[in-house]
Amino acid sequence: MQRIEHIYINGEFVTPHGQEWFDLYNPSTEAVIGQVRLGDAEDAQRAIAAAQAAFPAWSRTTRAERIAALRRMHKAIAAREDELMEAILIEYGAPLVRGRWMATYPADVIAQAIETLESFVFEEQAGAAKVIHTPVGVAGLITPWNSDAGFICNKLATALAAGCTAVIKPSEMSAMQTQVVIEALHEAGLPPGVFNIVNGRGDVVGEEIARNPGVAKISFTGSSAVGQHLVVAGAATMKRVTLELGGKSPTVVLDDADFAAIMPLALQAGFLNSGQACIAGTRILVPRSRLTEFEQAAKAAISQIRSGDPRDADTDIGPMVSRKQWERVQDYIRLGQQEGATLLAGGEGRPEGMNTGWFVKPTIFTHANNQMRIAREEIFGPVLTIIPYDDEAEAIAIANDTRYGLSALVLGKNPETCERVARQIDSGRVLVNTQAHEPRAPFGGFKHSGLGREMGRWGIGAYLEPKTLVTNAS
Repeated sequence: MQRIEHIYINGEFVTPHGQEWFDLYNPSTEAVIGQVRLGDAEDAQRAIAAAQAAFPAWSRTTRAERIAALRRMHKAIAAREDELMEAILIEYGAPLVRGRWMATYPADVIAQAIETLESFVFEEQAGAAKVIHTPVGVAGLITPWNSDAGFICNKLATALAAGCTAVIKPSEMSAMQTQVVIEALHEAGLPPGVFNIVNGRGDVVGEEIARNPGVAKISFTGSSAVGQHLVVAGAATMKRVTLELGGKSPTVVLDDADFAAIMPLALQAGFLNSGQACIAGTRILVPRSRLTEFEQAAKAAISQIRSGDPRDADTDIGPMVSRKQWERVQDYIRLGQQEGATLLAGGEGRPEGMNTGWFVKPTIFTHANNQMRIAREEIFGPVLTIIPYDDEAEAIAIANDTRYGLSALVLGKNPETCERVARQIDSGRVLVNTQAHEPRAPFGGFKHSGLGREMGRWGIGAYLEPKTLVTNAS
């Protein structure tokens, strides 16, 4: 059993002031596989103080110096890919293909930050004024469990590229992955205090970050409820916030779609990351006139999707991250049936032949409407809901009838029709006949799906404040 007993402050591995030990589980077996000692508010305060002390020097570094530091980070993280992959498999349960992506993504996002930084414009002219984009200060980075290392490296690389220093509170449920990242970043040799990582609970360490006046900005990925709380908690000290929150993304299947051709994309969008993804396309909007045809195609396709051991190459969907998450998904599957939706595939309980592990049957409801809770609330598991529509206008109305607006997918044959529909969907990102991600473009949500944007030049810009400098030329 692995015991993680240090946090990282001011360039050193230190013993937390906090005394609580948190159990780590293998979601495939339900066995306790480790423990992590959690930091407390005092540890968060020490980390913030270290970041504050490091900020003046780091904020004055040149573009070349920051790029050099990021390249060392990239090299160190890339060298730990296999170790990170093992931590992801045992601690999170991602299937092999997804797990490999999760293990390579942290280095990829650092490389993307370097590319953006190389051409980023920190000073520009506006009439007679010079506009200087200056780093805001210490950034509090709060990351979730569903892609731990990737979120840490993306937020940190972006903050450092902008000239900010950082205090990171990762999910305590992902401490093994976090430990691999900390060790790699330590090897990169950044100045002490430039980044600090404190394992701890959100209502303790996260709360200190949200309220401490030494933190100028928060970047958070997680639930909408916590995001709302962070806005309120940070308002007293006028914190800048970037929030990437929940989603209930629509997949709009147009009436000219070839179901055999688009079904892999529709199911991939819905079951992404075992359904534990804020961008998952869990509402599938289908022309009512072709509903039976779509149901038949979906039922045939889902019969080939396997939920099970993440180390098995044939597994498509891994376990839910925790018992609590598994029970939440089971509750929604029961709720869908109580609401009157028809169970097309899947259902309650574990897949056949599995008695342990937090595994869920890939599930699809049909004959649903957009007022049902399974169509309105984020389930965060492999549960999809088919909703019929009568015409294009109704499809767009249903797609937009949600408190969320993070991502959407449009599937059809006619490019002009697809783009016309895509432009009318209220979402921070709309994909058309693809699941490809463009890292140079901004990412974030409308409505309750968040505030601000990450990725590309928009991501770096979120850590900067414009300063106007006007000089008397005489």
